[in-house]
Amino acid sequence: MSKKAVCLLSGGIDSCVTAFIAKKQGYEIFVLSFKYGQQHQKEIESAKKIAKLLDVKNHIIFDLNLKQVGGSSLVDSEIEIPKNHDLKDIGAKIPSTYVPARNTIFLSVALAHAEVLNADAIFIGATAQDYSGYPDCRPEYIEAFQKLADIATKKTVEGKKIKIMAPLLFLKKFEIINKGFELGACLEKTWSCYSGKELACGRCESCLLRLKGFKDAGKKDPVKYSFYPNWYKL
Repeated sequence: MSKKAVCLLSGGIDSCVTAFIAKKQGYEIFVLSFKYGQQHQKEIESAKKIAKLLDVKNHIIFDLNLKQVGGSSLVDSEIEIPKNHDLKDIGAKIPSTYVPARNTIFLSVALAHAEVLNADAIFIGATAQDYSGYPDCRPEYIEAFQKLADIATKKTVEGKKIKIMAPLLFLKKFEIINKGFELGACLEKTWSCYSGKELACGRCESCLLRLKGFKDAGKKDPVKYSFYPNWYKL
């Protein structure tokens, strides 16, 4: 019997590479993506393309209206998305793009789905190195959710573990990008920008971290931007 994994796929680089790692490790992949009230659907469209190329067993797109919760510039248009940050300032404090308890909500749905599927693992593209400082991307968070998963379902109480896999947790962005190229991940299909325009903005924290990752990896980002910071030259 093949081993099964639920992969959280947002459409960004980290979740894309994570899903390709799961595939490389021999898992039968079931993908979850979320419409959670974000102001655009570019990442969801990317997730669909990535899932198709991965030839996943199933791709479910959940509709969760976190606009009703609010508290984040990603779901509330009245809160400004920070732009033009100095790279050294990214991660110094939790930005307005943090969506309250988002990974806890997503992982909880994934845990329920994993139990129904009798899956062996849940893969999440969390990283605690080159990131915006979100509290639900830290190693201690992943460890804590694993403890919760161990006691939270009929499957785990009966002794059948569901592993929370975060293979990128300790990797820097350029290492994640290099891993993506090594695995043949479709990085050109990914979307990281917080704006939903035709071109990535090149100014938000997500764009800056992505561009720095490609620069440090010595590779050109296949995604097009409306603006490139002056330090991004290859």
